[in-house]
Amino acid sequence: MPSLDRQDSVFVLDLGDGENRFHPDWIAAVGAALDEVEKTEGPRALVTAATGKFYSNGLDLDWLFAHTDRHREYVDSVHALFARMLALPVVTVAALQGHTFAAGAMLSLAHDFRVMRADRGYWCLPEADIDIPFTPGMAALVQSRLAPQAAHEAMLTARRYGGGDAAAAGIVDRAVDEDAVRSTAVELAQGQLNKAGATLGTIKARMYAPVLATLRDTTQPLG
Repeated sequence: MPSLDRQDSVFVLDLGDGENRFHPDWIAAVGAALDEVEKTEGPRALVTAATGKFYSNGLDLDWLFAHTDRHREYVDSVHALFARMLALPVVTVAALQGHTFAAGAMLSLAHDFRVMRADRGYWCLPEADIDIPFTPGMAALVQSRLAPQAAHEAMLTARRYGGGDAAAAGIVDRAVDEDAVRSTAVELAQGQLNKAGATLGTIKARMYAPVLATLRDTTQPLG
């Protein structure tokens, strides 16, 4: 399960050491961690990271297929997590030490910055290959955070980007050695500590108002 630590004024949220799929309990734990970050006063920033082969492998499809009667509730909770991260009133940095797929990749895009391992691991939106369309909220998120050509290629071709290619496409901000991923993310976050607060939250809310409205729309089509 996710765990929250603090390095001086930088919160580090470790998403876990497995595939870190979006199980309802996992989503709730991430939300509780974000509550802690948001209610803290003073300079602060957030880094999300993980331990092991995956940053996140996306939706928990096994849980979803076993609870089809809760499909709407589940996807709404995923959209809410994306919106929460996108509008969080602190600077956020995703440290992508491993595979970052599907909803995990979308969660990384909801951060302000991304640092990825250069030599191994892929960032990928595989929806076109696995026959699952992007919801309007998901499509809006991706298209708001990537340049048009990068979004087009990532969404239509399901390309797997290594760290160098992801940096070249503007998907991530830096591609670094494995042992430098988390420390580089923390360093980026430390440089933005004083931005935390209501003004930053307002800037994000207005900058991404259409995306946030779509993500929070509980009547949008899911398929």
